Amino acid sequence: MRRREFFRTGAGLLGSAVAVGLGGSLVSAPTAAHPGPYEPYGSIDVEGAKEAVVAPDGETAYLATTTGYAAVDVSVPDRPRLLADVREPLADRDGGPLRGIFDVKLDATDPTTLVVAGPANPLSGAISGFLVVDVSDPESPTEQAFHETPFPIHNCFVRDGVAYLTGNDGGRNPLVVRDIESGAELGRWSVIDADETWDEVASRLRSIHDVYVHGSTAFVALWDAGTWILDVSDPASPTVLGTVDAPDPSSLAELAAEAARREATLPPRNHHYVATDPSGTLLGVGRETWALRPAASDATSTATPKEGDVGGATDTTPTPAPRTAATATATASSEYVGGPSGIDLWDVADPADPVPLATIPAPPSPDPTYGGVWTTAHNFELTDSVLYSSWYQGGVKRHDISEPSAPRELSWWRDPDVARFWTARLARPGEREGFFVASSMGVGDGPARLYTFPDHAGQQADPPGILPERTATPATEVSTTASEETTSDDAGATADATEAATDDPGVDIGAPGFGATAAVAGFSLAAWRLLRRSRE
Repeated sequence: MRRREFFRTGAGLLGSAVAVGLGGSLVSAPTAAHPGPYEPYGSIDVEGAKEAVVAPDGETAYLATTTGYAAVDVSVPDRPRLLADVREPLADRDGGPLRGIFDVKLDATDPTTLVVAGPANPLSGAISGFLVVDVSDPESPTEQAFHETPFPIHNCFVRDGVAYLTGNDGGRNPLVVRDIESGAELGRWSVIDADETWDEVASRLRSIHDVYVHGSTAFVALWDAGTWILDVSDPASPTVLGTVDAPDPSSLAELAAEAARREATLPPRNHHYVATDPSGTLLGVGRETWALRPAASDATSTATPKEGDVGGATDTTPTPAPRTAATATATASSEYVGGPSGIDLWDVADPADPVPLATIPAPPSPDPTYGGVWTTAHNFELTDSVLYSSWYQGGVKRHDISEPSAPRELSWWRDPDVARFWTARLARPGEREGFFVASSMGVGDGPARLYTFPDHAGQQADPPGILPERTATPATEVSTTASEETTSDDAGATADATEAATDDPGVDIGAPGFGATAAVAGFSLAAWRLLRRSRE
């Protein structure tokens, strides 16, 4: 693998950042910056790019690519190089290949082992499970084992040879723990185990979207059920240590189907992604939400997923917001309820009593509906002092979190016509030699890519506008705070408004964050499960 000294003087002018304390006031703080514009070091096109993770040495990034997985040499950040691009794994199996691959994870304690999970959403007649790959030689990944599951896997985490899987089955929606060598199930846990009242809540409102494990503690993002903190030292018997922003289940159980659909789209909650800093005491919670037009609840105006018999299936295709001045003008009115959400920071040193510290708000959007331009929080990484975050067409950001109650924005780069970011991950720290990677799904005909960015403060030169100056505050049902700034007259590009690739038909599991390609398929989760049983 290539290796050389890499130096950059970097980019940027004096920047500023915004941090909003939970229930607190707006705070601005200046940051140090490098001379010159803040911009990517380099990029490489990788078809179907979704999640990305980086090896501990910072030299190799691994990507989920929807139809497979890939390895990219990033040891020289301005010249990333494709090492391996594996497409249609397990094509020779009944029901193969493994498709709808949105997530890959390196074992946190053994970075030579990569787990490739899928499909993210149910696919009729397709196999589902996780593939174990030896990546000790990234140019020649070797598939060691495949362990089938009776449920799709949207996300996972791997630590000490154990895989923690999102087991959305349209029923209990458990966290499922499996040994990656044998495939044996070690244990499982559902929010229904904690309180049977959750069984009365619509599946879409308590879908298990992601999981992060620090030591023997698992942090489980359960959409509108909040984040649950579990002791998994004994995987056969996970126990609840505490919760973050978890509501009384009876308040959700009484919601009718239409109200549940709205609840799954709007703030508050919608816990989508969780991760801790290296100490395990600072927790980030990313919330993925959109807006609705309060005057209408029909699919043509809201583009919200419709619930099926079990778990739900989207039966309308979200329509991208047209890139016109009219769209920008409409955004400045009070026609929206809700909107994109940000990343909350919590002190979880005492899991039984989490303390809210701050909220980093989402960038604004010219059309914050599910069918519009997405700028809501997506995946991120926390280090000792920096938060690396992705915001779809809202770009990628770095925040100084050395004082987590007052985060400071260090850098922000976006190009909404071209890039729609899935994640941001540190590769190598340091202002001179450091950098992070960010995967983009692309926009429209624009290609999916892996970008590399400087790990220092800076300001993008002439950044593309996402939203013109507001003339009115949009209506909202919650206290979520959005960034308000004057940008160029360009209202920004439109997204194709799908989290999944459109050539990968699937079924929405319940919550909108699972992707919009369910609109293509139109199968219910119940039907998918029946087909699987028939095949088996």
